[in-house]
Amino acid sequence: MRRVSVCIRGEWFRVPCSGPRASVQSLGFEALQRYHQAKKLEDGGRDMEFSMRRCWGGELLHPEDKAEDVLEDDDFVQLGKGFQLMHLHYISLDGNSLTTADLVNLGRGLFKIKLTPEAEEKVMKGREVIDAFIREDKVAYGVNTGFGKFARTIIPKEQLQENVVRSHCAGVGAPLSVERTRMLLVLRINVLAKGHSGISMETLDAMIKAFNASCLSWVPEKGTVGASGDLAPLAHLTLGLMGEGRMWSPQSSWADARAVLEGHGLKPLVLKPKEGIALINGTQLISSLGAEAVERAVGVARQADVIGALTLEALKGTTKAFHTIHAVRPHPGQMMVAGRLRSLLDSDVFPSQISESHRSCNRVQDAYTLRCIPQVHGVVNDTIAFVQNVISTELNSATDNPLVFAETGETISGGNFHGEYPAKALDYLAIGVHELASISERRIERLVNPALSELPAFLVQDGGLNSGFMIAHCTAAALVSENKALCHPSSVDSLSTSAATEDHVSMGGWAARKALRVVEHVEQVLAIELLAACQALEFLRPLKTTTPLEKVYELLRSVVSPWDRDRIMSPDIEAAHTLIKQQKVWETVQPYMDEYRTKLTSRSRPRSLAELRQSSQKMSEGKP
Repeated sequence: MRRVSVCIRGEWFRVPCSGPRASVQSLGFEALQRYHQAKKLEDGGRDMEFSMRRCWGGELLHPEDKAEDVLEDDDFVQLGKGFQLMHLHYISLDGNSLTTADLVNLGRGLFKIKLTPEAEEKVMKGREVIDAFIREDKVAYGVNTGFGKFARTIIPKEQLQENVVRSHCAGVGAPLSVERTRMLLVLRINVLAKGHSGISMETLDAMIKAFNASCLSWVPEKGTVGASGDLAPLAHLTLGLMGEGRMWSPQSSWADARAVLEGHGLKPLVLKPKEGIALINGTQLISSLGAEAVERAVGVARQADVIGALTLEALKGTTKAFHTIHAVRPHPGQMMVAGRLRSLLDSDVFPSQISESHRSCNRVQDAYTLRCIPQVHGVVNDTIAFVQNVISTELNSATDNPLVFAETGETISGGNFHGEYPAKALDYLAIGVHELASISERRIERLVNPALSELPAFLVQDGGLNSGFMIAHCTAAALVSENKALCHPSSVDSLSTSAATEDHVSMGGWAARKALRVVEHVEQVLAIELLAACQALEFLRPLKTTTPLEKVYELLRSVVSPWDRDRIMSPDIEAAHTLIKQQKVWETVQPYMDEYRTKLTSRSRPRSLAELRQSSQKMSEGKP
């Protein structure tokens, strides 16, 4: 089937042509509908008039022509004029207030950017300091000297800036994804907006235009030691903006950088004194990847509580361990997780038939993997909060060298580029968030092992003929084992570079990349637990769990059907993983958790049989 990319107000949609007779107009209508659905607008766009042009060549397309006659497969089309759509959303950058969530959303292409007037003024004042140095022929590092070991070598300013960018483009490996390259570019823009790097407004404005047009350089993921910042990745980022190497855009895919820029009406950067080092010196690769790792960790941690609650229900665990005891060990994360579990499990607000079915059993306490969820999940949440604070500070920090101070008219060489802060924090994040997978794998073991549950072996009927979740559990075990190696901290290593000028480095780039891998493995292990817990509920029917947990069950069943016999497991694991990555599990239960907190006041402990009988008697007598 022929597919065409259609651009509407800066947003790109991959639209299939519905048949050989599909017209240009029907293609536009389909793209408009997708735009309105994505933006959650009520009007589907069917009554709107619009024009369509090819991005390459700019030819105006006739609405009644057949799409296959005038468009190539993988063509790019711009939709414009004659329709009213919502204004583009911008995030204003000031160098001080960018959050990890903002950065991830910018990476997804959800917003465009502009500078605040205050940031523009700071940038211009910082540039005035550099211009004054040049007029007065003062010697300043990175302005008219070499770099690193060559800091004492005076270089004519017109020969220096492009050379340092080209020579530092020594990265290897696969390129960063489009989303991660966007994050890297916009984060560099944000720290330059602080006005301490001596960048010119002309250069910074060109970078902003490239971001808003999604013109993204080819940046290999490997090659940084995390001091002096992320030199190689940032040099590759700058190289494309100079019109050299390769760039990507939605219209062109990967192509020659100069052609991509020109295709969007943009001019390649011509670097001024100090701008070469200003563009390549900093911790933005570590920090941008770290921001994604933190945001995904936040999402998987809170959904781990929901999935753990599902497993506890399927294994007929008790809720007693989630109540009064946490007040006497008041770690913030522990108390938060215990509160979440209370809001999801059997209560006066959301009763559970499954919990009621075993209320009179003689079990005193559960295994640690169920009983200690608040303690284990809790410290993970506290770890994530700590790391998020470090990364948020780093997102809004000047990490160039030398730094420019307009107030005093001076430049100061120092070590703000050193990546030790985010490197150490991201090693800590990997160690912390891994524990969610470690305890999840043990809960999966309890679900599939009939010696530890009242459920069929491997959660499937006709065991032997069917293997059920046997190998899905093996996959979880493999991911947990791999995480154990990835959790070895990279920041304990240091190799001297640049002829011993940079004699202690952070290895923060690897810390960030492996933290992301650890988080992804945790998501996948929890996806397997979600599948297993929902499958276990099939064997407890017709009994139902609480309303919020039943909604999670329904969510999963909207994409994965129950197992009655063996089938290929990988697509089901990926479907569950997608739900977790998209925060669907959390979005499903959040309204019910809010309802629980609203309705429940003093009563927040499990009901005894005597209390249940008393409540039932009062109801039969018409008493409150």
